[in-house]
Amino acid sequence: MNDLFAQEAKKPLAEALRPAALDEVIGQQHLIGPGKPLRLAVESGTLHSMILWGPPGVGKTTLARILAGSFDAEFIPLSAVFSGVKDIRDAVEQAHAALQRSGRHTILFVDEVHRFNKAVKCYIKQRLASVVVQIFGLPHCSAVVKHG
Repeated sequence: MNDLFAQEAKKPLAEALRPAALDEVIGQQHLIGPGKPLRLAVESGTLHSMILWGPPGVGKTTLARILAGSFDAEFIPLSAVFSGVKDIRDAVEQAHAALQRSGRHTILFVDEVHRFNKAVKCYIKQRLASVVVQIFGLPHCSAVVKHG
């Protein structure tokens, strides 16, 4: 008889169906189509910090995860709603450790970054630029990428 609790937990449906590569993403062709910004970044091997703008469900987190996989980078997701300087500090330490341990860079995805106060945003600017690629998610706007 199988033990009900010995089974490995299944992923939530959204996670199980999440695209793992740019070619699996439906939509967002203005970002990932041939000759477009994210496609060019992956093809050239040059990742840069960016802001992904759009309403919930358009794929901001998915694109950030795909970019991390495409660049063999660590991925640290944070929500500005639940995070503060301590979480950013921990992310910086994780990024330093990953870089020293394996030479892998880190992509930090901060969702709802507009919710951080000015002090946290200043800390991010000072501490993260040299260690990680920053990808910020902003909700409720048209889906565009601003390069920075």
